[in-house]
Amino acid sequence: MDEISKDSVDVRRKPGTQLRIATFNTSMFDDADGGLLTRLRSDDANIRRIATVIRTVRPDVVLLNEFDYVADGSAVDLFRTRFLQASVAGTDPITYPYRYIAPVNTGVPSGLDLDNNGQVGGDGRSAGNDAWGYGLHPGQYGMVVLSRYPIDAAAVRTFQNLKWSAMPQAMKPVDPTTGKDWYSAKAWDQLRLSSKSHWDVPVFVNGKTVHVLASHPTPPVFDGPERRNRNRNHDEIRLWREYLDNAATSARWLCDDRGHCGGLAADRAFVIMGDQNADPDDGDGVAGAVRQILDHPRAQTGNAPRSAGAALRALDYGKERKGDVSTHTGDFGPQAGTLRLDYVIPSKQFEILGQGVFWPLPKDPQADATTASDHHMVWMDLRFGPDDAR
Repeated sequence: MDEISKDSVDVRRKPGTQLRIATFNTSMFDDADGGLLTRLRSDDANIRRIATVIRTVRPDVVLLNEFDYVADGSAVDLFRTRFLQASVAGTDPITYPYRYIAPVNTGVPSGLDLDNNGQVGGDGRSAGNDAWGYGLHPGQYGMVVLSRYPIDAAAVRTFQNLKWSAMPQAMKPVDPTTGKDWYSAKAWDQLRLSSKSHWDVPVFVNGKTVHVLASHPTPPVFDGPERRNRNRNHDEIRLWREYLDNAATSARWLCDDRGHCGGLAADRAFVIMGDQNADPDDGDGVAGAVRQILDHPRAQTGNAPRSAGAALRALDYGKERKGDVSTHTGDFGPQAGTLRLDYVIPSKQFEILGQGVFWPLPKDPQADATTASDHHMVWMDLRFGPDDAR
């Protein structure tokens, strides 16, 4: 990694970097239960491409979205040993001694008619509509945190089971035709807020603790005029805003899966990470949804990783955009275009030394590795500020 071609994306670290942190929606999911394990055992070409990106950027801590959850950890362990640690021409192996996985809501049957089609469950693609989060089997589109630094597993907080109705002033969907609540009272009382889960994963970095705040809100589409997914996306993002506000009111409702209530203490260092499925200026989400965390008083504001590849792809598509297309992270083809959906948002305890979106230009020899997912890795190089003594 010392020598990088002048035609390649330069991901060399700046001197003084204490932590390189990244988020990557890997598209490592399968519609069949156990399908990801089959792909991992068969040396899947797209999984090799995903591994190449990780081995090239070499983050110390990385959140992988859309990585199917397998309870015994065998999927993530196969990925680490067969794809990240093995010798592959062109990139050096990388070892992540620590990982965190946990159950998610996607594909978990609710037993309720959440899409209001008159039946529970269904056939084909519609079968996932009545799960707590859309998915065709439990764990589809799950999450993984990989780390070179120790994870304080005993202190992890998860919010998989938090009810949407618990959130004050929740954006409860309404049928615009009838003016009535979209969800039945029974469904609304039980529906979970997180379409996957929300995790606070403390990581020990050179004697200090960094709280990795990981999530993957639902896309604000694939619904109807009631806009239930759009509203849910907004409130999934809002959960982190409330968690950082740490207001006295959050202690009454913001309770994790162990029953501990309240937000993150004001002196704690954090990084919000994940595919938020919300662009600051464009797209189908609630206007300003992601700015709830982008512009939070505890966060480093005004930082937007960029790439030449994103700017060129947006130019090719010619879609009208209000925002800076060089900050885009997702590529959804000529019909939907590109959007900024994936974020690394550090707290003010850090200095940002470098940042980027791994999106090479088409002629770049590294470009093939980015074809395995419709999202691109976002990374930042961070250093604790001189006034942070923890």
